[in-house]
Amino acid sequence: MARDYYDALGVSREASQDEIKKSYREKAREYHPDASDHEDAQERFKEIQEAYEVLGDEEKREAYDSMGHDRYVQAEKQGFDPTDAGARGAGAGAAGGAGRARGAGGFEDFGDIFNDLFGGGFGEGRQQAAVASVTLSLEDVHEGAEREISYETEVDCATCDGTGAADPSNARRCSTCGGSGRVEQRQRTPFGQTTTVTSCPDCRGVGIEYDEPCADCRGQGKIRETVTRTVEIPAGVEDGTTLRMRDGANEVHIEVRVEDHDIFERDGADVYYAHPVSFPQAVFGDTVTVPTLEGDVDMDVPAGTRSGETFRLSNRGLPRLQRAGRGDQYVRVEVVVPDPSDLSEEERDALAEFASAGGDELEYDEGFLQRLKRGVFG
Repeated sequence: MARDYYDALGVSREASQDEIKKSYREKAREYHPDASDHEDAQERFKEIQEAYEVLGDEEKREAYDSMGHDRYVQAEKQGFDPTDAGARGAGAGAAGGAGRARGAGGFEDFGDIFNDLFGGGFGEGRQQAAVASVTLSLEDVHEGAEREISYETEVDCATCDGTGAADPSNARRCSTCGGSGRVEQRQRTPFGQTTTVTSCPDCRGVGIEYDEPCADCRGQGKIRETVTRTVEIPAGVEDGTTLRMRDGANEVHIEVRVEDHDIFERDGADVYYAHPVSFPQAVFGDTVTVPTLEGDVDMDVPAGTRSGETFRLSNRGLPRLQRAGRGDQYVRVEVVVPDPSDLSEEERDALAEFASAGGDELEYDEGFLQRLKRGVFG
């Protein structure tokens, strides 16, 4: 994508990691394909993901700032790791070399071409992670879920067998590097002779050359294709989580969105629920039926329960992701005051009798007044 990563996230070049992370979360929610009304939501969401992958990593961000946007992106497309010292100049050199293949299999594994000199590595055509998204209910989070995802990825061009050549039989080992994809440069220094290994400038590290590029893939050896997979989403996953999956040579980032629930609120692995009780139930106590994510359970409401008191149902919450055990469910009791117009004559008489017997008089001490004052005025 052509847009500068800082612009994509809406932050300055001096932004801290916390500012970058905050902006990423805000924009990811705004442009999430499952929730956004923007026409370009899918494209913007991918752009935001790509930008955060680089700027959210201190080492990648340093390389990005040093190389600039175009050279950094070009270096990644050609299979270089921009954080390696030897790749800092690769972005410019990788733009040349018309008539050479971008990537191919069937030849030798190049391995680490920077050796111990740089401590870095060069792989076969490292590509940007694909992005997919899933939407879950809280019940899905409780049980775990199976979802179908689709994403775009690069696959070998079937026309040229991934060689990038119009005639695959014409593809041959690079005459400059002998098909290894790398060249060595020896230099004498005051400390002795040193050997530097770099990507071949003619075949751009692929090891293949040809006369005419493939028309279908334009000599790249790869084409874009939509892939559909069924994946298992683990129980306990949180809203906004990015799950990373390996699908063959592809790395896939799965963005998880959890829908709000009608009656439950979530805090990590814990679940919160408000349950109404009548005035007599609160005064005399009762056993009430409370819904949980596992079904209804009975809960005792002790006599003298006040409105707003909270009770804990152990292990009735959500599974803890990548940890043993479950969270708890917290039930906040709300004492319901009936509407006078809804009371029957018998109920009105009973309440009147209660009031005349002193039920409308409250006894409290100075400590109660102080607590009330703190609750009202802070």
